Amino acid sequence: MTNPTAAALIERSNRLGADPKNTNYAGGNTSAKGTETDPVTGQPVDLLWVKGSGGDLGTLTEQGLAVLRLDRMRALVDVYPGLDREDEMVAAFDYCLHGKGGAAPSIDTAMHGLVDAAHVDHLHPDSGIAIATAADGEALTSTIFGDRVVWVPWRRPGFQLGLDIAEIKAKNPQAIGCILGGHGITAWGDTSEESEQNSLWIIDTAAAYIEANGKADPFGGVRAGFEALPEAERRERAAALAGTIRGIASTDKPMVGHFTDSDVVLDFLASERAPELAALGTSCPDHFLRTKVKPLILDLPVTASASEQIARLHELHAAYRDDYQAYYDAHATAESPAIRGADPLIVLVPGVGMFSYGANKQTARVAGEFYVNAINVMRGAEALSTYSPISDAEKFRIEYWALEEAKLQRMPKPKSHQGRIAFVTGAASGIGKAIATRLAAEGACVVIADLDLEKAQAAAAELGNTDVAIGVAANVADADAIQAALNDAVLAFGGIDLVVNNAGLSLSKPLLETTEKDWDLQHDVMAKGSFLVSKAAARVLIDQKLGGDIIYISSKNSVFAGPNNIAYSATKADQAHQVRLLAVELGEFGIRVNGINPDGVVRGSGIFASGWGANRAATYGVAEEDLGQFYANRTILKREVVPENVADAVFVLTGPELSRTTGLHIPVDSGVAAAFLR
Repeated sequence: MTNPTAAALIERSNRLGADPKNTNYAGGNTSAKGTETDPVTGQPVDLLWVKGSGGDLGTLTEQGLAVLRLDRMRALVDVYPGLDREDEMVAAFDYCLHGKGGAAPSIDTAMHGLVDAAHVDHLHPDSGIAIATAADGEALTSTIFGDRVVWVPWRRPGFQLGLDIAEIKAKNPQAIGCILGGHGITAWGDTSEESEQNSLWIIDTAAAYIEANGKADPFGGVRAGFEALPEAERRERAAALAGTIRGIASTDKPMVGHFTDSDVVLDFLASERAPELAALGTSCPDHFLRTKVKPLILDLPVTASASEQIARLHELHAAYRDDYQAYYDAHATAESPAIRGADPLIVLVPGVGMFSYGANKQTARVAGEFYVNAINVMRGAEALSTYSPISDAEKFRIEYWALEEAKLQRMPKPKSHQGRIAFVTGAASGIGKAIATRLAAEGACVVIADLDLEKAQAAAAELGNTDVAIGVAANVADADAIQAALNDAVLAFGGIDLVVNNAGLSLSKPLLETTEKDWDLQHDVMAKGSFLVSKAAARVLIDQKLGGDIIYISSKNSVFAGPNNIAYSATKADQAHQVRLLAVELGEFGIRVNGINPDGVVRGSGIFASGWGANRAATYGVAEEDLGQFYANRTILKREVVPENVADAVFVLTGPELSRTTGLHIPVDSGVAAAFLR
């Protein structure tokens, strides 16, 4: 049973974290001190419950709390070796844990344990950070809050900061919290309710003061030629740039992307002072750890063509990498971790929007959210004063902190397809759905493209939220519809790495009963459709310069001459040869093209359910419900083929094990000798 003090802490944390005005995703931490019965002695023991490292307040559960014995945690003051060795104190927290201790204690644990208050909130609100990053933040703190809130000069999070705030609390009994220079706010209270109310009072009071006293145009006027494009036009331009920008952000390691064209972003990019302020970078540690020290911002107007913008982006990227290397070289010491990559995580395109990047979709999306926070912070600071973030030297101390490196090393090993973005056609059911499911399970972001949008979205929802999968409408026989679907894909995830041409249908008829309409329909969907999808996707793959995979779900019938399916088998043969042709043509770009030849996939198949099964069963003289076993009985292995078997083949072909394989067709048919490839 959850301790009542811990339960109240979780409820307070969830309320605070649910509102973005209070703190950013995974930003800040909260705590509560209370009593529990020691299971060893049976006596009461004073404990500290505090949000653990890496957790998010809005979704915090009991498992996300670190639980420490308060007496042992506070006894660390007596062995504190001083500022130069304060990082050692994080490891010491492990010796203060109660029982298994829950989550790993964060660097801010000292702040919560040492402050003499039953409840403490440390948050990163935009309004509070605006005051914290203002050049005259100390004076503003006094003006806005009087003696109820105390200014704390910038200090890197750690044990010493905890000691500092504890001393401030002791010397200022009237105070309800602090503004932490360059960082955020901390508030406290005797009860959970009081701590929450004090936090909200600081946040709301700061916001109200900025609103009432700030300049109307803190970013200056509008730059002519940098205004936001109309929505349809800017999203089309964003899609045209997405592949190139993702390639830029993925020079050192592959990244997933996210696109934002909110008014906050577009208005900032249209302003006169955007280039100047963007160059100053972010300040709150949570911000620049997610967004890098500063963004890459395009310096061309919206009237420039896409090709001109692409050329300039490459030039700016080269300069950005040189600048980041110089930043690293200027501040690194012999003990510093190796450089983690010199590519931008935030790319700003005036008139179009913001591209943000991370190892997965959630990280990419959150990076964008953090930069929106940074824009709000700059607006507030400039409205009242001058935006003055912490120095690059201090940013480096955070970014390449040994404790931050240790946190990164604790991250679980990525799955085989993490960071890859898959576009699967005909994926709302059958083989396509099984492929999408397997790829998502292996860490890929998945775009389920299907003729039926509602079914595509439902299938995507089964895989997870929109950080995992989205559903898009795609008539593969229509080039414009394909381009629209791919645009949706690249704006959702940043690009495309893996294309599966799976959409298909079949009509089982002998030659004399096959109409021209039958022939055209099947060739439009499968032969022409695969061609159109591959052509449109290849543009993105080539722009990214990251290689990629194109998979064709062909058929045993592409090489086997069976009865009563002239149109279907001919179009499957067309698909099979597209594999060979595209493998040769796209190989120079590192794009692998392979095919899979299934047979007898009856269970879960949309094709068989739509009448093909009944026709094939009649052709072979068996009951339709026995068709799957009929196919299995005629194979060498005598085993039925199901959609998941085809998905397994896609997984292997697109994984690291066959990275040197292209132009291959893999039979997934339980062994049909007449369809052996020669």
